[in-house]
Amino acid sequence: MNALQKLVLIAIVLASTACASHSGKHQVALPVPETSSVANAMSPDPEAADGDPADLDAEAADEHDGVRDPWEGFNRKIHGFNNAADTLVLRPLAVGYNTITPAPVQAGVSRFFANLRIPATAVNQALQGRPGHAAQSIGRLVVNTTVGIGGLFDPASSFGMVRRHDEDLGQTLAIWGWRGSRFLVVPLLGPRTLRDAVAIAGDEPLSPIGQIQDNGTSNGLLLLQTVVGRAQMLPLDKFRRDAFDDYLLVREAWVQRRIHQIRQGVDDE
Repeated sequence: MNALQKLVLIAIVLASTACASHSGKHQVALPVPETSSVANAMSPDPEAADGDPADLDAEAADEHDGVRDPWEGFNRKIHGFNNAADTLVLRPLAVGYNTITPAPVQAGVSRFFANLRIPATAVNQALQGRPGHAAQSIGRLVVNTTVGIGGLFDPASSFGMVRRHDEDLGQTLAIWGWRGSRFLVVPLLGPRTLRDAVAIAGDEPLSPIGQIQDNGTSNGLLLLQTVVGRAQMLPLDKFRRDAFDDYLLVREAWVQRRIHQIRQGVDDE
């Protein structure tokens, strides 16, 4: 494990420890457990249910998908720190990358990093009980790494190997039953849940970047991957600037996206 990866994992541990010490001081106004407001708006009203067992099961699943935020006070502080780091370092790098890099090159770089996520996706597809999808993902990895020149191109799709949704250990743990985890903003990494922060330790060994022995190369790839991801989020900056409460906007958007990803893992047959 290289120095940057150690720093990230240490940050997670420190964040979790600090959260535990603040959990009694910073409680949200809504009762716990509580689903996010957006999830509540999308979910059926239990009081209006007609008694159909299937409807009741769906409502129960929605309730378990909700993310609690009893550490809001601490999370807001880390959110502010992350915003400052983004303003000073990450966003300027992303804007520069977006400005000087031609669109075809950006597409190739994005495909390259998507290819690097396939090992973790395949393992988690297998853990979720979808060995056929896992085998197909491995096939895509082999074809795109070889014929596609390290993943810069995507010949696997032309060969009929459909790309499935990315999977990670956090999604797997949710499907296994760890639902409704506490919301946690991790230094430098941003929004997570406690479940997803813990799951990083399981996904990290599956990353090809983590297996590179040369620290300069691995750190450079990690930085480029982060910048590419930030560049893809640049169109959302205007909405965040105009938001009444940026923390709530980011939390609700992230929670809904995460719920959608977990449900895709169940429905992606």
